[in-house]
Amino acid sequence: MNDRAALSQAFLAKAGWGAASRQFLAGDASDRSYDRLRQGLNTAVLMDAPPGKGDDPATFLAIAQHLSAIGLSAPSCYAQDLKNGFLLLEDLGDTIYATLLKTAPVLENSLYTAATKVLAHLQCHPPAANLANLTAQDWAEAACFALDWYSFAITGDRTDPADFRNALTDALSRHADGPRVMILRDYHAENLLWLPDRPGLARVGVLDFQLAQLGQPGYDLVSLLQDARRNVSRETEAGMICAFCNQTGISTTSFRPAYATLGAQRALRILGIFARLCLHSGKPNYLSLIPRVWHYLQRNLSVPELAPLAKICAQLLPEPTPEVLARIGAQCSHFR
Repeated sequence: MNDRAALSQAFLAKAGWGAASRQFLAGDASDRSYDRLRQGLNTAVLMDAPPGKGDDPATFLAIAQHLSAIGLSAPSCYAQDLKNGFLLLEDLGDTIYATLLKTAPVLENSLYTAATKVLAHLQCHPPAANLANLTAQDWAEAACFALDWYSFAITGDRTDPADFRNALTDALSRHADGPRVMILRDYHAENLLWLPDRPGLARVGVLDFQLAQLGQPGYDLVSLLQDARRNVSRETEAGMICAFCNQTGISTTSFRPAYATLGAQRALRILGIFARLCLHSGKPNYLSLIPRVWHYLQRNLSVPELAPLAKICAQLLPEPTPEVLARIGAQCSHFR
């Protein structure tokens, strides 16, 4: 038993779950992981978030409490060891949107309608305290991952990001830099669960929200509808955009360029993150998702308002052909 396993076992024993069986439940792009615990007829989830790796369990708890206070379904916490990075959480089950939609795609519209209502509800309430509030330039800087990792992995060249950063900063400032709301950042089908026995908006279970911050109203909607891991129908996407605007009182005319700009920023950053996960973290499985993200990027860049940014991206970012993806994959773990 390694040190981390021993620490987790000691935590569970103190919480009264020392005799529980453990089964790996999920891991993600971070160093965080989850185990499902079974003890008699009861289940719970162990979150293991190693300290110093960027995921703070205390932040998770604060955001969970905020979501629960406004009537949304976040996991309750049964026990905590913040020093060592462990939480014992309520088990919300296995009805994850992504899994459910694989077997019942006919549910897409109804599930996404519920998830869109949750966003509108979240944004009509005051945000949680002490959330980061980035500038347009900060958001553009984050998207430079596309050059730092994706483009670099393909070309081997370090590109001066100034023109790229300036063009994206300008686009964000013009179209997506208004009053802030609380955003959860990773609001998509693998972080949402359907809980039909709960009332109203609580039927949507929410996970992976510890990176919540202040941002633009359309950001989480982009995350939901331009999902890197699954295709959302264009009909559902269009319907949810209209529904969101109706529910929040945002003009659809002004929202569409904002949505495209936020979508471009998100897609650019994800291209860089997925390349980095391969090159630095030894996780090549994310490369298969890059073509979908590239498709979103091109669609977002096609709006007239983003023509200057589209021109720069066309010059700096190669298309992720099979040969390009193989080149990135061949460098897996070379930059640890």
